[in-house]
Amino acid sequence: MSVYVPRRAFLEVAINYDQLYFMKSINTIGAAKFKEQCLALLDNLDKQGLVITKHGRPVALLTPYPKEPGALIGSLRDKIAVRGDILSTGLAWDADAQP
Repeated sequence: MSVYVPRRAFLEVAINYDQLYFMKSINTIGAAKFKEQCLALLDNLDKQGLVITKHGRPVALLTPYPKEPGALIGSLRDKIAVRGDILSTGLAWDADAQP
């Protein structure tokens, strides 16, 4: 016995499953609650971001703006002390030696 399943119904199930998986892996918040707590949420936004939903369906993904790599240059100045020779392995060896 075969059962006819309309193509559209199958695709809706697949899309809903993907949305469920996506929503479980990232923090979600309803649009009304996001509106109330917007500034606090922006201050505490993690690397994964935040999914904003309306009536349980995701409508937007809020992610932090990527930091410029140039801002990292020199950020550890005066915080790291180099001890010893960083260009040496500490082992004596001869590159020209024959085995």
